Amino acid sequence: MNSLGINKSIKETKVVVAMSGGVDSSVVAALMKQEGYDVTGITLKLYDDTKSSKEGRQCCAGQDIMDAKRVSEKININHEILYYQKKFKSEVIDSFIDSYTAGETPIPCVQCNQTVKFRDLFKYAKDLNADALVTGHYVSRIQNNGRANMYRAKDFNRDQSYFLFSTTQEQLDFLRFPLGEIDKSETRLIAKKLNLNVADKPDSQDICFVPNGDYSSVIKKFRPESFKKGKIIDLIGNQIGEHEGIINYTIGQRKGIKISSDKPLYVVNINAENNTVVVGNKANLEIKKIMLRDLNILASKKELEKIINIKVRSTGKLLKSRIKLNNNYAEVEILDKETGISPGQACVFYSKDEIGDKVLGGGWIDKTFNNNLST
Repeated sequence: MNSLGINKSIKETKVVVAMSGGVDSSVVAALMKQEGYDVTGITLKLYDDTKSSKEGRQCCAGQDIMDAKRVSEKININHEILYYQKKFKSEVIDSFIDSYTAGETPIPCVQCNQTVKFRDLFKYAKDLNADALVTGHYVSRIQNNGRANMYRAKDFNRDQSYFLFSTTQEQLDFLRFPLGEIDKSETRLIAKKLNLNVADKPDSQDICFVPNGDYSSVIKKFRPESFKKGKIIDLIGNQIGEHEGIINYTIGQRKGIKISSDKPLYVVNINAENNTVVVGNKANLEIKKIMLRDLNILASKKELEKIINIKVRSTGKLLKSRIKLNNNYAEVEILDKETGISPGQACVFYSKDEIGDKVLGGGWIDKTFNNNLST
């Protein structure tokens, strides 16, 4: 059994490394090569970035592809580029726009992992007869009795398990995440020791197809008709203002409402059907129950019958909750206090054991409920 848990000698083990051009995936590729594995690096060309901001720190842009190729040449591994622009447009960008125009707050990075990365790249790696697909994600994979389980990374500040909740069991059995047990600072140190050109490269911050975080510009480009004026109303339906398009608002937003009030106003609901934005006070943002769609379950029914923890945003805290499953839907009762939960975000399930926080699966938030209204 080699270091990847595969019953082959290291030299006979073929691995595909997903190389984004950043320091994490570059270090993973270098470590695999250093150990003696048969390594092929693959970079995905996901969108046409000729007009992207030079200042934005993004992934899968032209410069990143060049960086991945330079790293591959330095560590002497095969490197391929897969041109997935059409797939990415239809599966990620269009889905992102559909979600925003429906009054939701989408997470395209999860959609990207779910489709072009862990579905299409997974299949391509299998077609190459690889033994594993290796990535630079900060998440831990622990194998027990032949079954792989996913856990939060050692470095909680870098943990990416929230973005990987849709990984299937078949994919998880094939995937490997070498950085799950180290801190980001250690990764950069390894890159410097190996003299990789990306050792000091900043982390990607923007969504790759959203220059400088300007979501509305992307939607305006593809769906200009979405910028339709409508009413801003209070909780009982009285019009108190006018908006320039619901895509300019997200649940929990306070700034930019432009309505004078003796108390701070927050966006508490967005109704795409009648093109209205509902505002209220902070107490109206507290959510006690959410409904989920499109579940991905990585646990037994018994594990989900207990009180478990959930995350409803990538940077959020773990919340005690009860889960009721119904086919591909779930009802989640939140036992802790949480505000500003938005449809379109992911809800990820965790349970604590002797190893750490185990990922049990999750789903997409379809509706939220509080004492005043449902969204």
